[in-house]
Amino acid sequence: MASHLIQGRTVGMPVRVRDAEVCGAFYPVRADAARAVIAYSGLDVAEVLPGKAVCVLLFIDYRDGDLDAYHEFGMAFLIRPPGTTGSKGPADLRHAGLFVHWLPVDQAFTLEAGRTLWGFPKELADIELRLNSPYKRCVLRKDGRLVLDMLVKPGVPVPGGAVVAPFAAYTHREGVTRRVPWSVRVRGARLRAGGALIRLGNHPIAKELSELGLPRRATFTTTVSHAQLTFGEALET
Repeated sequence: MASHLIQGRTVGMPVRVRDAEVCGAFYPVRADAARAVIAYSGLDVAEVLPGKAVCVLLFIDYRDGDLDAYHEFGMAFLIRPPGTTGSKGPADLRHAGLFVHWLPVDQAFTLEAGRTLWGFPKELADIELRLNSPYKRCVLRKDGRLVLDMLVKPGVPVPGGAVVAPFAAYTHREGVTRRVPWSVRVRGARLRAGGALIRLGNHPIAKELSELGLPRRATFTTTVSHAQLTFGEALET
């Protein structure tokens, strides 16, 4: 089993998260605007409809795992995996990957581990999560400026308990694109159409979101009260 030394601690592979709560929203956005946001990566967005891409916003309370307890916010896009050819369209979804564009966290150890092990674009931020109410809420601030205030309302229960093979995750850091193999087992999953409210702040990332067309109605939102995640060794593509 591979292992890595992070801040004097040995982290073995795969990295396991034993309990986390996840809230996310999927938004239709302009494909040309999304391409501009991730142009630095050399990757291309998946067009689920002509001219439309998907931006995913999520916030996670990692309660117990190999990288300790911490809060995380994610901004990601559905993409065509590297090397994909052929015409664009709904068929892209069958093979789509998830490119992680921005991934602020509130603890230094997971920041260094995430950057070192997988190339995740982690940055330190102030992430306030309020999860014990009818609405799940995330207030995200970076460098003393509000990025966003996001509310997600849980929907109807969906079957859970099995291991899910999610979209393959991709990162790009210092000129290197990586694919991160991962899996998740969920309990307490809920899904609904719409279900999210967002107020944007004055941080540059808020401006990026605004240029994508947010705030707008989410296609759907999902909440998971208990998730177990496993992250494998990153593979350069």
